[in-house]
Amino acid sequence: MILKDYIRDIEGFPKPGITFRDITPLLADPEAVRYCVETFREALHGVRIDKVVGVESRGFFFATLLAQELHAGFVPVRKPGKLPFRTLKATYELEYGSDTLEMHTDAIRPGEKVLIHDDVLATGGTAAAVCELVEKLGGEIVQCCFLAELRFLNGRHKLPGREIYSLVQY
Repeated sequence: MILKDYIRDIEGFPKPGITFRDITPLLADPEAVRYCVETFREALHGVRIDKVVGVESRGFFFATLLAQELHAGFVPVRKPGKLPFRTLKATYELEYGSDTLEMHTDAIRPGEKVLIHDDVLATGGTAAAVCELVEKLGGEIVQCCFLAELRFLNGRHKLPGREIYSLVQY
């Protein structure tokens, strides 16, 4: 299956000069979704996963499916103020400014094996912040997986020593 056939390019979104990779056509096709879930699962080589961490918001789509498939718990990572319980925060730098992500303080127990999932690996700042949150709670990151990777932005550079898996590269 050629997944790029299911990802639509939107020029100039959210601002001029950006090409947005729209995954909604892929999400609308049950065979493409099943293919993605199965391929992600196969990339883990039968490794035990206790928790799947999904990053707001497009990371939730496949993270919840993967958690179900792997018989693991799902942990949402969200923007500030969206989670109702006590949270741990990680702030990371953007091209112009910074952003913050939060996770519940009881989301991961020490020693749990964790899969981190987001829709796109771009500059790596978001993924690095999520790794920081997981490790502060004592989780062991098994893999960071992404539907798409924008290789020209060199996001892997911010994730040294991490196992990274992406289904589509641009």
